Amino acid sequence: MTTRDRVSAPRSHRRWRTACALFAVAPLVLTACGTGVTNDPATEEAGDTVTITNCGRDLSFEAEPERIVGMMPSQTELLLRLGAGDALAGQAQTDTSPLPDDIAQQAADVPVLSTDAPPAREDLLAAEPDLVVSPTTYEFTAEQGFASIDQLAQNGAEAYVATGGCAERRNNAEVDDVFTDIANLGEILRVPDAAADLERQARDRLEAVEAGIADRPRLSVAQVYVEGNTLGAIGAGVEADIIEKAGGENVFDPDAPEFADFFAAEVNPEEIISRNPDAIVFGTTGPGQEEQTRNYLRNTFPDVPAVQEDRLIAVPQSDLYPGTLGNIDAVETIANRLYPGSVE
Repeated sequence: MTTRDRVSAPRSHRRWRTACALFAVAPLVLTACGTGVTNDPATEEAGDTVTITNCGRDLSFEAEPERIVGMMPSQTELLLRLGAGDALAGQAQTDTSPLPDDIAQQAADVPVLSTDAPPAREDLLAAEPDLVVSPTTYEFTAEQGFASIDQLAQNGAEAYVATGGCAERRNNAEVDDVFTDIANLGEILRVPDAAADLERQARDRLEAVEAGIADRPRLSVAQVYVEGNTLGAIGAGVEADIIEKAGGENVFDPDAPEFADFFAAEVNPEEIISRNPDAIVFGTTGPGQEEQTRNYLRNTFPDVPAVQEDRLIAVPQSDLYPGTLGNIDAVETIANRLYPGSVE
């Protein structure tokens, strides 16, 4: 059986998105976002127009936004850490992950527009936002009943998409893309100093991981997603960069044809067995799903080193979304499991 026989594109982007939000950026996003990804934050003084380029679109702000919606807890967290709590007019997809304990109370009174899916068009527009911050362009898919970027613009709102979630960037996104988002949002919110502090703290954490694993031999890692009897492999995108920054050697090549158009592919178990990974990383949405996935991996791959050495590494699914500080949490979690004691 050839690799092409065993590896294929996911059969239903819709199904994968419903079960796992990291699979959100399928071909349908190409019409929702401009081409190219550049970053040119303005440096005007507060009160002047700030213009940045995001997903190939120029976003302009004549003043600091006053009604902001975070389309995922990861984006809401960034906004809160940049001091925008008083400007939050809504938060969405709140059940996908909890906000960190140290800032959760700041969002206690922020209206919840949706829990486990992006808000419906009418619910988002009713919040009267002037800025909507999202991890991907999926949240703006009109065909799904969501407000499109154009519809938001017609209602006076700009849509900011995480750099790693832009259509042209998704397959080669990196953890460092979140620093672009921090800087951009810092300019938009007129808090460049707070943004610089937040970026510095995040970079320090990544540098600590790099130093902790510097002299460790690299272990091979397969990153998978399990839905029922469907096994998916993740070979590209920010997910692959997380593995690399954690010191793992991904058994899947991001430049392979299977990942040319989409960062994940459906595989047969034989493909994992043939690559014999030292560790298997998988995303989790809750304790029950995590236990089910562990049981599946143990029963399916009993002779693979990852199972024999108990290196089945669970990471909260929300830490794998583009444009989140959770990417750094994931790097630390994986590095510590691959190389115990490498990160304090």
